[in-house]
Amino acid sequence: MILMDRINAFFTFRPMLLLVLIVLSTSCSVRVTMRGSSVPENVRTASVQFFDNRAPLVNPLLSQNFTESLKRRITSESRLNINDNQGDVDFSGEITGYDIRPMAIQANAISAETRLTITVRVRFRNFKDPRANWESTFSAYQDFPSDRNISAIEEELVRDIVDQLTENIFNRAFSDW
Repeated sequence: MILMDRINAFFTFRPMLLLVLIVLSTSCSVRVTMRGSSVPENVRTASVQFFDNRAPLVNPLLSQNFTESLKRRITSESRLNINDNQGDVDFSGEITGYDIRPMAIQANAISAETRLTITVRVRFRNFKDPRANWESTFSAYQDFPSDRNISAIEEELVRDIVDQLTENIFNRAFSDW
């Protein structure tokens, strides 16, 4: 009877053990695939200042969306916590360009493709290691067919461009350490 109880306990416990191993291996792989971010141990917090929109053509939601997207990227792809005041590292800057231009001019002088480009100037300050400070301009774009109404697809285009920008900024800040 005792032997049967042990055998039943082993087979009852085995699926739970398998589930725990799967969860642990999945969580480990998530940490490994964080795009190579390497944050020094003494850096624990980040702050992201509001990015004012100073572009000649203004998208009214872009500043808020960009700022929040950068915060999300930092918290989801690193171990850093966002500090609303001043973190160990700080991102600040402004949106300097929001441009819509025809790209592929055809023989009949009609554009077949249009490009939306967003440009952002970023200042990165590392208060734990001032040698790591930098200031840089980042641009990203999305092309779309000229026969599409920009107001119908602008939100999606902006979201994709902001994703590109925040990835490039994150990589510049955290992948080279």
